[in-house]
Amino acid sequence: MKQYAVIGLGRFGQSVALSLASMGHQVMVVDRYEDQVEKIADHVTEAMCADAMNEEFLEDIDIASYDAVIIAIAQNIEASIMVAMKLKDLGVENIVAKAQNRLHGEVLEKIGVDRIIYPEWDMGERVARALTSSNLLDYIELSPEHSIIEFEAPSSFSGKTLSELALRSKRGISVMAVKKGQEVIVGPGGDTVVEEKDILVAIGHQDALKEITESLGRLRK
Repeated sequence: MKQYAVIGLGRFGQSVALSLASMGHQVMVVDRYEDQVEKIADHVTEAMCADAMNEEFLEDIDIASYDAVIIAIAQNIEASIMVAMKLKDLGVENIVAKAQNRLHGEVLEKIGVDRIIYPEWDMGERVARALTSSNLLDYIELSPEHSIIEFEAPSSFSGKTLSELALRSKRGISVMAVKKGQEVIVGPGGDTVVEEKDILVAIGHQDALKEITESLGRLRK
């Protein structure tokens, strides 16, 4: 379990925070607007209404102790840049920031932000991944380390239980849900039988998901 801080609670920030929390990580969120904080407070470890450009505040919450800090305030480019500068000055080792455009991203990169997120480009990557595999339906990056994929079960999965497939032990991914037509099995047990064309929703490390994505792509050839 890791500790993450998310600064800015627009749709992107909320999505990242909720996704990380659902994975069992400790998540602290910060936003200037109380109504945004209240929306998500019950779903994360800690929610604070504050101005993240206040360096004293960042020091008080020991921001440098977090495994990663996500800056999700791209609409206010000046604030995004100022927060990134302060995080670097305070010694945050892993900074992820959403950029509104290429110029914004270039400035963040020069400051030393470790990963720049371009939502439109990331959506393009999701489409590209889906096009290269007949079985892969969707790909959602949650963090630099973890993603969620949704894919159709290939014929090699047909008639086998999740225990027999051993996706967690063999491939390092966890199945969160299985869709069988109109039925959705959330948190399926090991005795859940998978049939060809069932839809599996799985979460895992980027390396593990890359491997299974490539194997699904080979099924198309």
